[in-house]
Amino acid sequence: MESLLEKLVRNTGPKMSIPLLISSKTNPIKTKFSPLLELDKTKKYEMALVNLETYYSFPNIDSANNNFKYSHDNGITWFNINIPEGCYEFTSINKYIQRIMKDNGHYDSAGDSYSITLEPNRNTLKAVMNIRPNFKVDFTTPNSIRTVLGFDSQVFSEGHNESDNIVNIMSVNSLRVTSDIIGSSYTNGGTENIIYSFFPNVGPGYKIVQKPVNLIYLPITLSTISQMETKLIDQNGELIDNRGEKIAIRLHIKEA
Repeated sequence: MESLLEKLVRNTGPKMSIPLLISSKTNPIKTKFSPLLELDKTKKYEMALVNLETYYSFPNIDSANNNFKYSHDNGITWFNINIPEGCYEFTSINKYIQRIMKDNGHYDSAGDSYSITLEPNRNTLKAVMNIRPNFKVDFTTPNSIRTVLGFDSQVFSEGHNESDNIVNIMSVNSLRVTSDIIGSSYTNGGTENIIYSFFPNVGPGYKIVQKPVNLIYLPITLSTISQMETKLIDQNGELIDNRGEKIAIRLHIKEA
């Protein structure tokens, strides 16, 4: 009878609850606890992500895919446009390329029109590139933007050109938060210490505010926590380049 009463008291009594707020402009986030976070070794504890805030600053254009090479005289002379690293929407890419072409003098001022136009086909999710006579676009360079726009590696001439592949404007399809103090969860059959995963619901340049509707708690593997490493990774397990933007994550530890 006494053991049942003890169990009843233990199950109905107040349980430990610890909120954690971590923030940093670097990724991963390394947190040191002073004093140490001591958990009762006779009990089990678990942790969940409560919310995450940061900006969608992750670049989809960098030195690996920022080149747009074109010719205005049927391939005799070529010009390279290297788009600065950043997070771009489709229309922003088109505007930047056209602005540089205008600066280069490759613009119909009389008709107020451009000789190369990029636009999305929202039905097929592919890119359309309209090229006027005498102009060409070379997508064979190693760092060509074709990988973002969905085009194959070739030289395109005048006319209506539609990409063979779907536009890959979103380099990050999934954001995952990991913590090295929790047990592993399964991802594609493998195990990783991912505490939460979600798809960004805003476009490049906007603030991400993610609050899980239902908190998912995962077991904590340590009883004495001196430090913790939290990472923000993409769908491939690669660290997110937050480009110095602040990442704020709120976690919750509770007794299981």
